[in-house]
This record gives sequence, C-alpha cells and structure tokens, in this order.
Amino acid sequence: MPAPDPRNTPRTGRRRIPPATESAFMSLSRLNAAIGKINDVLCAASVLVWDSRTMLPKGGSAARAEQLATLSLLARDLLLSDETRKALDGARREVETLPQDDAWRRAVHKVDEAIALHRRIPATLIERKTKARVLGAQIWVEARANSDFASFAPALADIVAVTRDYADAAGWFGHPYDVLIGLYEPGATFAEVRTLLDELKRGITPILEAALGRPRPARDFLDEPFSEEKVKAAARLLTEVLGYDYEHGRLDKTVHPFAISFTREDVRITMRLGERSFANSLFGAMHETGHGLYEQNVDPAFTRTPLTTDLVGLHAGGGASLGAHESQSRLQENHVGRSRDFWHAHFGRMKEVLGGLDGVEAEAFRLAVNDVSPGLIRTEADELTYDFHIMLRVELEAALLTGDIKVAEIPGAWGEAMKRHLGVAVPNDREGCLQDVHWASGSIGSFCTYTLGNVMAAQLFEAANRRGEGVAQGLTKGDTAPLRLWLKENVWRHGKRFTRDELLTRATGRALEAGPYLRYLEGKYGKAA
Repeated sequence: MPAPDPRNTPRTGRRRIPPATESAFMSLSRLNAAIGKINDVLCAASVLVWDSRTMLPKGGSAARAEQLATLSLLARDLLLSDETRKALDGARREVETLPQDDAWRRAVHKVDEAIALHRRIPATLIERKTKARVLGAQIWVEARANSDFASFAPALADIVAVTRDYADAAGWFGHPYDVLIGLYEPGATFAEVRTLLDELKRGITPILEAALGRPRPARDFLDEPFSEEKVKAAARLLTEVLGYDYEHGRLDKTVHPFAISFTREDVRITMRLGERSFANSLFGAMHETGHGLYEQNVDPAFTRTPLTTDLVGLHAGGGASLGAHESQSRLQENHVGRSRDFWHAHFGRMKEVLGGLDGVEAEAFRLAVNDVSPGLIRTEADELTYDFHIMLRVELEAALLTGDIKVAEIPGAWGEAMKRHLGVAVPNDREGCLQDVHWASGSIGSFCTYTLGNVMAAQLFEAANRRGEGVAQGLTKGDTAPLRLWLKENVWRHGKRFTRDELLTRATGRALEAGPYLRYLEGKYGKAA
C-alpha cells in the first residue's frame, strides 16, 4: 500500500494550546497572542520583500526601504512593549514545571532571548540596517546586470559598517563574526565553522581529484534553448512531484531565487529564468521547494507563535536554524533531484512539457547534471566543488568585518580566492563577487549555513533511508511521499522547537557530524558515476 501523501494532511483545526487547561496558562496565551501580532507585522514586511525581489519598479526602492524600516521598528516596539514583557513574566512562571523540551517552554525561552538581544540593539541601528539592505539589494540588481562592482561598492560599505555596528551592539567575545553566524545558526561560532570547513576540505579534495580524472559526460543538450514559459511549466511539474503545495504557494521569476513564508498557509518560491542552461533554473526551483516544504508542513498549532517567528532576526517563518532549512533545500535538490531513480521515473514527463531534448535519455541527463567541473557560479556548482565556494565567502566575510579586507579590494580578493580554492580565473564582476544577493540584502553570516545544510542533509537522508518506513523503496520508483512523511515527522513539523543538534539527535541519533556527507560524496563520486 502506498504511503499517504503528506500534502493531504488537514491544514485546519489547530490543537488547543498550551497543553493543559486554558485557565492555567493565561499569561502564555497572552504571550502567544502578542507574538501573533508581531508575526502579522513581519508577514506584511515579507510581502513587501517578496514584491521588491520579483516586481518592484526601479524607482520604488527608496520608498520601499522606508516602509520596511517602519515595519521592522514596529515589530521591535511590539516585542519590547509592556504588554509583551508582562505576558512573558507570567508565562515564565506558568511553564517552569513543564519538561525542558516542551514546545511552549521553549517558546517562552525564545521570547526571553529575543527581548534580551533587542534591548541591546538601538532602534536607530535596526532602521539603518533595514534601509541599507533594501537599497543595497536594488543597487545590486543593476550592478550585477552591468558587471560593475564599483557602482555597488558604496552600498556594500554601508552594509558592512552597519553589520559591524550590529555585532558590536549585540556583544561578542571571540570574533564579531560569531554574532552574525549566530543570527542564522544559533550557538554556532566562526571557530566551529572553520573547523568543519577544514575537515570537509581534507575529505572532499581527494574525491574531487579522482572525479576530475575521469572523462566528462556529454552535456551540450543542457544549453538547448526553451521559452521561459516552458521552463517554468517543467519546474512546476518537478516541484509538484517533490510535494510542494500550490494551493498554499506559488512560483515566480526573480534575479536570485529565494523562498518566503507568510505562515504555512502562504509559502512562495521563486526561480531564475532566461539565464544559462534550463537545467540550472530547474534545480534552483527544486532547491527552493525544500525550503517551501519545511514552511508548509510546520505544526499548525505553532502558527503565529514564537515557534514560527524569527524574533531575533525579525523575520516571519524559519526552522531550527538556517542550516536546518538549507538541509531541506539541498536534500531535495541533490539527494533526490540528482538521483538516478528520480530521473528514470520523471524524465519522460519533463521532456513532454519542455517539448525538446530529442534523442536524450534519462541516464544521459542524469550524468550531465552530476558532471563535476570547477566553475564560477555557486548556484550552478556541482556537489564536490560547492563547499569550496562557501569557504571562499566565509573567509572574505570574516576579513571584511575585521577590516583585514576593504570593500574596494573585494574583486581582487575574490579572484585570488577562486584561483586558490578552485583553480578558476574570474573574468568579470557579474560572474565573480556580484553573483550572490546575500551581501546586498544584509545577510552577512549566512553563507556557512549552505555547507551546514549539506552536512545535515546527508545525515538526515542516510537516517531516512535506514529508519523510514518505505522511504528507500519509494525512492527507487521516484516516489517521494514516504520520504516526505519521515521528514515531516522528524524535521518540518517542529518549527523552531528544537535546536539544530537536538533535531538531528532525535532523528539520527547523533549531533551534526561530517561523516555521512563524506560517505555520500565518496559513494557517488569516488567511483565512476
């Protein structure tokens, strides 16, 4: 009997919370109601962010920056209000006898942590940071199109300055980068990230050298031109196969793909169209689908509570960490989306939608999209070279924060690092330091979460195949429903309840470790594909 499709799970009928008589938890109920208002404000801000990255006219960026700054300050004011703090004081007493890992005890703790942080961050700094990232993202779009870093450099200098000021206000001991990494990966430090990256570099390098010694597969057909309409239709097919729910989501075109959540009832994904190969666009859509699945499948009882609201970063949505979130996108993109069984099951349908690829078989396509070759673009990198792109960005971010590299020196430093890590010469800014939106949007500190996501994805996928009922058998037929059920039970439904390592330990028996990821890469690329 096939596993039930997790998309059929009812989306209504939230459980009564907290888990006892309502009268015994009046303060907690008031606290959740207060956070619900904050979540509403942040969802409104997210709508404006989505619009700014999909259809905002060039002339609207300055006004949009003001609008988003206002909403960020409003959310902060609500968090620090007497109403929220009084409810928090009462809720602390109400949950103190609950188990340490109880969802609502964790929710109270998250509000406590967020308030403590935001008391240290001046309102003017929040306003500066919000405006800098909105204006920076708009300037970046044109600078990237023109391959002109110099036109973006002043905006980046503002972003780096306000980011460093934020780290100083928040307080740091080891390295200012620790604060920024911690915004996305709570508890992680630059030293820990650097240790992991060093371990991966040692482990991946011999696998990469072996893979580069083999003949490359044919891949010219990946550049076959298709209309944007057909590529988007193929992306819709593949994202539906992976389980994305279009009754509560949509797919749109953007310059740099992203996913965004306005509660689990409205989770949107985007894709890049009209650039390079159609396959890169499709895999980008499958990547964002992983993010979308995480947000669409959180426990409905957590909606508009601290367990689905990033009160530290003042964003709606989010899981255990951004690394946990990236684990889901990399899992869908790579472990599922680049597998032999997936394409043998679904390649024919994709060809029909595209209306091309004559003479190309599923195995040839699978080999092509798993080709290993050092390249310029992170989002188009193969699995073996991808983490070297992250190593480059992490070292440059850390150096920017300490002033060891000046903003004006970034193009040269980028070119040197690409040569050192991947042996690739950078021909222009567009394919070099302007390729990612992250710095422009103020997300300094987030890049390491892609590698953390790679490591976590392999650990979860290994456990799902070993422990999940029907998972391995389903995947051999291209059926992802059993895998989705396992991920929903072990990852998605928990929202922010558990830390990353708690989530991993519950699902796999171990905290984060590089072993499963290196085993996966060795098994896939250490021998002939």
